[in-house]
Formats: sequence, C-alpha cells, structure tokens
Amino acid sequence: MIPLEEAQAEVVAACAPRFPVSVELSDALGLVLAEPIRAAEDVPPFRNTAMDGYAVRAADVAGASPGRPARLRGIGTLPAGRAPSHPVGPGEALRIMTGALFPDGADAVAIVENTRLDGDDVLVEAPAVLGEHIRPAGDDIASGQELFRAGTVLGAGHLGVLSSVGCQRLTVVPAPVVGVLSTGDELVEGPVVLQPGQIRDSNRQTLLSLLRRDGFRPVDLGIARDDQAEIEEVLADATGRCDAVLTSGGVSMGDFDYVKAVLDRIGRMHWMQVAIRPAKPFAFGLVGETPVFGLPGNPVSSMVSYEVLARPGLRRMSGRLEGDLHRAAVAAVVDDQGWQGWRDERTTFVRATCRFGPDGRLLVSSTGGQGSHQLYAMAQADCLAISPPGTGFSRGDPINVLLLGP
Repeated sequence: MIPLEEAQAEVVAACAPRFPVSVELSDALGLVLAEPIRAAEDVPPFRNTAMDGYAVRAADVAGASPGRPARLRGIGTLPAGRAPSHPVGPGEALRIMTGALFPDGADAVAIVENTRLDGDDVLVEAPAVLGEHIRPAGDDIASGQELFRAGTVLGAGHLGVLSSVGCQRLTVVPAPVVGVLSTGDELVEGPVVLQPGQIRDSNRQTLLSLLRRDGFRPVDLGIARDDQAEIEEVLADATGRCDAVLTSGGVSMGDFDYVKAVLDRIGRMHWMQVAIRPAKPFAFGLVGETPVFGLPGNPVSSMVSYEVLARPGLRRMSGRLEGDLHRAAVAAVVDDQGWQGWRDERTTFVRATCRFGPDGRLLVSSTGGQGSHQLYAMAQADCLAISPPGTGFSRGDPINVLLLGP
C-alpha cells in the first residue's frame, strides 16, 4: 500500500491547470482569475455624502444647539445622480441625499435628524464636524490599485467590485469538463424490476452531483457493460471531448475488471492500493493528455476516493492555488461512544456529523454503519473523522475531521 499523501501528490502533479479564456463578468462566478486585475478608476469616482442632510460649512454651525440653532439659507436640493449648479457659500445650506456628489464650498454634513425648516431657512440644532459623513473619491478603491491577484476564486463580492470599476470581461481558468462513467453488467437504473444479481447504479448520480457542487462541468457518460470493446469505445470518445474522466468500478484485482484491462492498453495508468479505508483501490493516469480517475465501485469508497484524491486534482485543473486543493483538517471532539481502531496500516475516514457545542468546540459523532457499501450513513455525514491506523476513540477524545460542506 502507498500513503495517501503520495497518491495525492501524483494526482496533483499530473493535473495541469486548463488554458485561460476570456469570459463575460456574468459568467465568471466560481472561476479562478488567470491574471491580476487593477482598477482603472477611483471608487467612488467623486466626493459624496454618506448621509441624508445638508451640505454646510462647519464654521457656520459650530455653536449650534437645540436652544440656539444656527439659521442658514436653504439653496435647494441635490439628489444622487446630479451635479450641483453652484457652490455652497457662507450662511447657506444645500439639501443633499446619500450618495450625491458633494458640492464645493461645503465641508461638513448636518444630518437631517439635527435640522428643521423655518420657511426657506434651515435651522441646524447641533454642530457638524468638519469632514464627517463625506466620502472622498477613491475611499474604497484607488485608480491603479491591484484588486485581485491571479488565483483568486471569484465570488459574488469580487464580481460586484469588478462591476464597480467597469470591468466587463475577465481572463479566467475555465472549470474542467469531467465525464462520469459507471461500468458493470450488474448495473441498471430507474424503477425497473431488479433481476437476480442486479443493483441500481447510484455512483454515477452521486459523482455527477459532487462535480456540480464543486463547480466543475459534469458530463454523463452512462453505463458501460463488462465488454472491453464497449468500454474502450466510450473511454476513447470521453477522453477526446472531456478534460478529465471519472470511472466507477472495475479497478480492483478481480477477473472481470475490464476497465483495468482497457486503460492499461490505451493509457499510462498507475494502479494503487492506497493506505486508507474506505477507497483503498484507486487508479490514476493519462489517456493521451486527459487525466482519468479510476474510482472503486462500492458507493462510499467512490465518494471518499473522489473527496481525497480526484477533487484535489480537478481543483488544480481549475486554477486553484497549491494551498487550496485539499480539504483542511479541523480540530474536533468525539461526542458519541466512539469506536475501536482498525488493526491494519490504513487511515480510516469515519463517516460522521458535527455540530458546535455550548463551549464552542466542534463535536463529532458517527453516522452509523461504516461499511463501504453503506451509502445511507455517508449521505447523513457532513464530515469525515480521521482515525489513524490502530487508534480507537472514546467520548471526549480530540480528533481531526474533514468538513464536507461547500
């Protein structure tokens, strides 16, 4: 068996980032910037007010109070989106709305709560601090400032910032197109009556959903029967039109593992026994230049293998940086009766659920059956508890977990 870290390193090294492309801003959510972006203008582009009120001269209202308000001459109203027609002079007040361009001559804002009207005059009942409630040009972003570096994963806030500086197209690493193939004569799908020895294919739907969740572009390749010619035809087509391919089943050491025979013939594959439970059998290699991940057929093994081996490689293909490929281990505390250690050299990923306790610690409990075929327990899990070889855990013991949320 080989250590998990060694298998992960081999996968990541062979999964080169895709070639950058230019996309519309509206299509860039979740993608990775391929080059840094600098602001071409200030944000805000002009000095403006942060509050509704009156643009005034601070000196005119320095001694104002409710009993002795400062009386100023109202000279109009300035909404957002319009330019002032003239500056504010001594003894004058210009009604101004939040976001409006701040007029020359004024140097403070008398907020509306501290004012009242007396005919055409404005009575200001509190001092206005020099410069308060005024946003200078470039207060958020300065022209020429580097906004985001290459490798930034673009979220909603990033796209909002880029929109605010007039950016309409971005150079990004596109999400990889990933084909998903299930194999096996025993597999059927849909509400058909199962014949002896048949099972319904769950792996394909699971893997397609995981890919979609993680921002990749899944392609359903269907089910290939245990026939080498059929498997080879599907894989040759898939590796020609997809950036990567996931297969499910046929990667163990059995007599009917036809996927292994085909991939050995058309690709450069490494057939591994990884020191983890579940998901010990794993295959990885290239068909042409297309990465192929051979995942085990047992449903939980397929999911765990995806999380700790395939997902990091696909994230690198998406342009993710080195420190953003793997799920980070988070400290937690066992919150159930625990479990005995497994007596071999493998690290076990215990399917578990976690919650924050009243003291702020993350509490983790097993979701039940830990067999590689027990998909229901995996479906309940929101984390994988990392159980080192031969190590048992009891309530209250510290343990690291991999969180499975987005």
